[in-house]
Amino acid sequence: MRTSPIRNLLALSLLALSAAVGAQTPSSAPPKMERIDESGDAPITVTAKPANQKKITEKREQGKVTEVKVTSGKSTYYVKPNTPAGSAQPGDLAGSANRGPQWKVMEFDLGRKKASAKELEAADPAPAPPPAK
Repeated sequence: MRTSPIRNLLALSLLALSAAVGAQTPSSAPPKMERIDESGDAPITVTAKPANQKKITEKREQGKVTEVKVTSGKSTYYVKPNTPAGSAQPGDLAGSANRGPQWKVMEFDLGRKKASAKELEAADPAPAPPPAK
């Protein structure tokens, strides 16, 4: 009876795999330890981060708080009271006392003067045109 080449190939690959697995078994001896010299190390210094600085500024008009500005780290938001419209009372649906904060996303510098045309020309002179022939 003839054996197929696929069986021979399968048997050969299993034999090679079992030899590779047998070669990877660890030895029973523990690895050799080396002593590390600790005298040359510099001392470690740990500095704590500054805590988030919270700054709360209240704006009052006639004894009532009209706006609260809260600055915490790099973020800033404003909290304003909800003034009820008309005759709504604080317990009514229209008279809710809660109002969401307004976050400061970007700020534009509108007070800065624009550079005049003369200042722009003086700062970046245009090159002279080539002479005509």
